[in-house]
Amino acid sequence: MSDDDEDAPPAVTLGEQTPVEGAPLARVSSRLTWPKEKSEVDRLEGNTVLRTPDGPRELSAVLEDVDETYFQRHQEFEGHVRDVIGTGPIPTADE
Repeated sequence: MSDDDEDAPPAVTLGEQTPVEGAPLARVSSRLTWPKEKSEVDRLEGNTVLRTPDGPRELSAVLEDVDETYFQRHQEFEGHVRDVIGTGPIPTADE
């Protein structure tokens, strides 16, 4: 890398940071070890507020709508949670 590259502006224009309420689902699942029972996930992380396309939701409320009681891997957990919360753009605090 040359000295000219270090002085160049970023290739992508970065906007102002817009606050988003809640934690990403991947962050929550990364804090846990797997396999894990749903009740244990709820005990450990139930008070965590997740980012969802419909706005922030507490994980405990989301888990009430999950029929599975045991998750072998974090991917399985995330899949079941996404089935409940959906996928899509996350609203910002300004929206």
